[in-house]
Amino acid sequence: MIENIYPGKPYPLGASYDGEGVNFTLFSDNATGVELCLFNSAGETNDPEHRIQITERTHQIWHCYIPGIKPGQLYGYRVHGPYEPEYGQRFNANKVLIDPYAKAISGIVNWHDSLFSYQIGSSQEDLSFSDLDSAPYIPKSVVVDSTFDWEDDKPPRTPYHQSVIYEAHVKGLTQQHPDIPEEIRGTYAAIGHPACIKHLTDLGVTAIELMPIHQFVADRHLVEKGLTNYWGYNTIAFFAPDIRYAGKVDNGQQVQEFKQMVKDLHQAGIEVILDVVYNHTGEGNHMGPTLSLKGIDNASYYRLVEDNKRYYNDYTGTGNTLNAMLPNVLRYIMDSLRYWITEMHVDGFRFDLAATLARELHEVNRLSGFFDIIYQDPIISQVKLIAEPWDIGEDGYQVGNFPPGWGEWNGKFRDCIRDYWIGADSMLGEFGQRFTGSPDLYQEDYRKPTASINFITAHDGFTLNDLVSYNEKHNQANGEDNNDGESHNRSWNCGAEGLTDDPEIINLRDRQKRNLLTTLFLSQGVPMLVAGDEFGRTQLGNNNAYCQDNEISWLNWAEADERLLTFTKRLIALRKKHPVFRRRKWFRGKPVKGKGPEDIAWYLPEGGDMEDHNWDHDFARSLGIYLNGLGLHSVDAKGVSIKDDNFYLMFNAHHEPLDFKLPQILAKKNWEVVLDTNNDNVFEESLNNSESILVAGRAVVVLRNKLFNE
Repeated sequence: MIENIYPGKPYPLGASYDGEGVNFTLFSDNATGVELCLFNSAGETNDPEHRIQITERTHQIWHCYIPGIKPGQLYGYRVHGPYEPEYGQRFNANKVLIDPYAKAISGIVNWHDSLFSYQIGSSQEDLSFSDLDSAPYIPKSVVVDSTFDWEDDKPPRTPYHQSVIYEAHVKGLTQQHPDIPEEIRGTYAAIGHPACIKHLTDLGVTAIELMPIHQFVADRHLVEKGLTNYWGYNTIAFFAPDIRYAGKVDNGQQVQEFKQMVKDLHQAGIEVILDVVYNHTGEGNHMGPTLSLKGIDNASYYRLVEDNKRYYNDYTGTGNTLNAMLPNVLRYIMDSLRYWITEMHVDGFRFDLAATLARELHEVNRLSGFFDIIYQDPIISQVKLIAEPWDIGEDGYQVGNFPPGWGEWNGKFRDCIRDYWIGADSMLGEFGQRFTGSPDLYQEDYRKPTASINFITAHDGFTLNDLVSYNEKHNQANGEDNNDGESHNRSWNCGAEGLTDDPEIINLRDRQKRNLLTTLFLSQGVPMLVAGDEFGRTQLGNNNAYCQDNEISWLNWAEADERLLTFTKRLIALRKKHPVFRRRKWFRGKPVKGKGPEDIAWYLPEGGDMEDHNWDHDFARSLGIYLNGLGLHSVDAKGVSIKDDNFYLMFNAHHEPLDFKLPQILAKKNWEVVLDTNNDNVFEESLNNSESILVAGRAVVVLRNKLFNE
């Protein structure tokens, strides 16, 4: 029984435990009243609910303090106000609402018509009003104890140019790992388990980029079809680690479990980057449910159509868009980011559909308030910030247009490198740009090659294995008649569709996988590898497995291609060992103009210099690249000049083998073969003073001129 209720303080927002009680706060500009609702259990239909009228309001923040409340307390809000959808107001006090600042959530949404503020099936649609009580079906917010023994935890702070990013799903990575105890598979604890960490460190990655772990909503239409929102790009609580990935859930213990995972990864030198979805929420459009922000103050959080506020501006393809132009929304996002850095110790963020956050009115403006605030924030500005630089709105493709300090998923790198290895015409000029860190996109803005986050595949699309194995998508399991996902795959001319026993086809596919990985890891910029691509993971041709929480999406460790895994480890080790492949600064001079500058030079297979007209020749698909290890023009942290061995890389995207002749100025150097994608067992093999090298069709050969003793 609650005996005493005090005014409390308007800050910090959310539920804050001080050892004696809890301060509750909620922002709502247009509400006429707010009730705090306390519950004893997560979702029983007869669960007693204790309602407390909050009477204190400081500006737009409603607040109270209740002594005696402890961590583990379940709560929610009922917010009173007008229900006038045509004017952007959707208050309905029959709906219990999740605290936007909740640090933990007690469960998942149990779909029911009461979760909608309108009457399902009404001819008036969302203009009707529902008086059904949603309390039994909505998960509750949880008061948490924020104390945790971090010991001497320190962020690894790996420089961008030394980073190798590994994109992974918490459950997908660990659900079938044979060396992880079954009872913790699919959880934060599994990511922090020694077996998982060993794989990451043996592979050589420096950061794990986790797909969304903020509490999210599984769409009703998917759940009713026996599917789910597996990827999690449907957030409902930006401070809460999702309960689905927690082994221990009582009293908000998922927070402690997440912190322990970060601590364990940091001890192994691995950074934690979160894929965050601040562009929209899981409440959908005008016909979506009322779970949190929509019922707290719809008009103060979402971008509404100016001349009819019943509807939402949708730049995300999900039904709604958070309005980052509004001060309270900016505060909400920034408070969330700071929380994950300061309290949860994460090392960076990848922003989903980041162009949406840059929109001022309808235009994408990279100097919007969102970027201004991040730039001046002493905490957020110091971690890794990576943009997915597009959304579905007008002018939404913004690769190369984000401010200094930001990395970008370089979609142009992905498309160019794929096209090159398919054998597309007129690719050499762009290939030169992408290989050197995309100076055409970033150099003029005083950014560095590390602004380019290079990738061949991502969670969205084919896996690396499927990319070279399927000419068509196979998404039938998604229940949309194979109409979802990328419409088609580029033809890789790798023979039969899907699984095959033909050794020639298998050999070509394997070589193309090695070609793509080699180009990824030896290009300037920051490489990102998708979990499982290192050992040939397949989704059997499904290129949109967003709803598949099953063997389609989970990594199959039992069928790992050990040869490909060994090759990938050696490849990453080669990159990490030699700074010539991970420069901090641009190559001197323009990389595709005649004779190369002193630190890079470009050659024809015949050994002559690449001239201007060679770059755009329709059928030119092969070139040699000389990297001068003495031309790094960099110093280490102690001011010592960085130098490296020389390398000569021969790329042949022709389907036939080519005889590459070493340029005359290089022929007298002593070379050894350190990599041949046609023979994955070749590493550090002497060339025996040969002046020419036969490079197989669709293959890469890398030579090293060793200058320094190892």
